[in-house]
Amino acid sequence: MELLAVGVLAFYAAGYFVLAGADLGTGMLFGYLGRGRAERRMVRLAIAPFFLTTEVWLVATVGVVAGVFPALEKPLIHGHYEAVVLLLAGWIIRDLGLWFYGGGGRVPLVAITAGSWAVAIAWGLVFSGITGLSPLAGVPVVAALFCVHGLTFAALRLSGGPRERARRLSGASGERVAFAVTAGTMALLCLMTGSRLPLRDSVVEGAGLVPVLAVVTPLLVGAQVWVWWMFRRRVSPDDPDPLGAMPRAAQASSGT
Repeated sequence: MELLAVGVLAFYAAGYFVLAGADLGTGMLFGYLGRGRAERRMVRLAIAPFFLTTEVWLVATVGVVAGVFPALEKPLIHGHYEAVVLLLAGWIIRDLGLWFYGGGGRVPLVAITAGSWAVAIAWGLVFSGITGLSPLAGVPVVAALFCVHGLTFAALRLSGGPRERARRLSGASGERVAFAVTAGTMALLCLMTGSRLPLRDSVVEGAGLVPVLAVVTPLLVGAQVWVWWMFRRRVSPDDPDPLGAMPRAAQASSGT
């Protein structure tokens, strides 16, 4: 039971960092990848179909911790209260920027970039606290990994000038290989950090893992596979906005 519970938590947590790390890293480099309104719209469209489904992985991870590893809530949440507040604030700001970027305003652009950086820094603080590293060392490493992973994701999704900027990292190795490497590194960082926690000793006896394995996991994986398949094509400037058009009043208030 303990090994199964640890395996489920590891799968959810690693899945979140691999998937969300891609769109967060892209958001952190939003201004670098997009030079001008048309290119920045492409970068947003590269993120838009994925960010909501990837956030569900974090919700599922927190649910598993609360239901199966309740003893971890104190060291993970209360022990990193400032980082959790920063993470939630960055999460909300980044998402608002993505929803309201239809008019190409400066405020949403700053919100996407700053919110993405805030989330990455927050995770750097959490990882540093768990591993015992100094935040001065841990935060830059985690933030850099998010950025690199975002570049490899952007190289797969974008076209034109933004793609050329993103794929400078891939070089001769190829975009898919580079993404696989950064995704594996993100997962490894998550698993290595989680190994520092008393996971097996924190499992609640009789925890209901059957519904998680039978219902939640297939839904999460199935939804992610469907989204990646539906949006497998590279983004082009004329693609429709999957988040819908922003109201004219909001466009005007967001600036140009």
